Amino acid sequence: MIQRTPVRIEARDTSHLSDHGTCTSENQSWQTILSRSISNPEHLLERLNLPAERWLDGARNGHELFPIRVPEPFVQRMEPGNPNDPLLRQVLPVADESVERSGFVRDPLEENTAIQTTGLIRKYHSRALLMVTGQCAINCRYCFRRHFPYNDHKLSREDRHQVITTLSASPEINEVILSGGDPLAVNDRLLAQWVELLEAVPHLKRLRIHSRLPVVIPQRVCDDMLAWLNRTRLQKVLVVHVNHPAEIDQATRDAFERLKQAGVTLLNQSVILKGVNDNAATLSELSETLFDAGVLPYYLHAFDPVAGAHHFDVSDTDAASLVRQLLKRLPGFLVPKLVREVPGEASKTPVPAF
Repeated sequence: MIQRTPVRIEARDTSHLSDHGTCTSENQSWQTILSRSISNPEHLLERLNLPAERWLDGARNGHELFPIRVPEPFVQRMEPGNPNDPLLRQVLPVADESVERSGFVRDPLEENTAIQTTGLIRKYHSRALLMVTGQCAINCRYCFRRHFPYNDHKLSREDRHQVITTLSASPEINEVILSGGDPLAVNDRLLAQWVELLEAVPHLKRLRIHSRLPVVIPQRVCDDMLAWLNRTRLQKVLVVHVNHPAEIDQATRDAFERLKQAGVTLLNQSVILKGVNDNAATLSELSETLFDAGVLPYYLHAFDPVAGAHHFDVSDTDAASLVRQLLKRLPGFLVPKLVREVPGEASKTPVPAF
């Protein structure tokens, strides 16, 4: 595994603190980190000692299409001077993003057709997805929602009432998935309110949260968050998103441990990405590292053909070949399921390895 030289964090003035509401000093820590995320390509290149003359024009072009956002704890895990660092590749805008490719579209999963009411997406029979925010802690360049019209789906008080009314009228739904954006990018007071509303729907039994925040800002797993997690009657599942073993450091492991102590089941989903994790050695190490940190590998997503991210594409044939290699290297419970989300299908679609 690559030896990484830590990047020194520099104190910076910021006037764009996100509106997350009142919080404790511990909460303020993660919110301050979030507010001070790198938000321009020049700064990221400077921090990582990468030549502006080689990378800046492409980074600026990509940034105009989809703004850069990278929190400091994630930058610390990158190797300075290495443009091929697998963590950097996930967040650095490049010139390829402005190149149009046939078959790569703005809404690859056709989610706009699955919206039931503002903020509520219903794709599958027994579960629904609640988009509590459009904000993320990190803007991954391959994100299948990089073009999603979040401004059209902001939740008012009336919208919250309609969400609960819709869920209450659907007894077949037993699980709600908090998503976004990243649901953990909002304050714990609001999340606790949402959980109380969901608990009042008697046929709901599970709360699933999809979040990258415990990985990119481990400080997010704070006392206020653990308090509402401990209070809820709902079974708790947190699906984190880790693509490379270098994303997991000691602070991340500590955050995972606190979540486990709160009774949270931890799963991981990854995306197969060219130049990041498209080799069996990396994926094998990822599964072992995740399990050692208390997280079970869950899904390995085939690449969604989203416009602006074609340079990450790995064919299903190559992805299946990687899974066959993983089956030789790992016990079965550490081999994530290779799946593709096909619009209109009743579940994730397995990609056969054989």
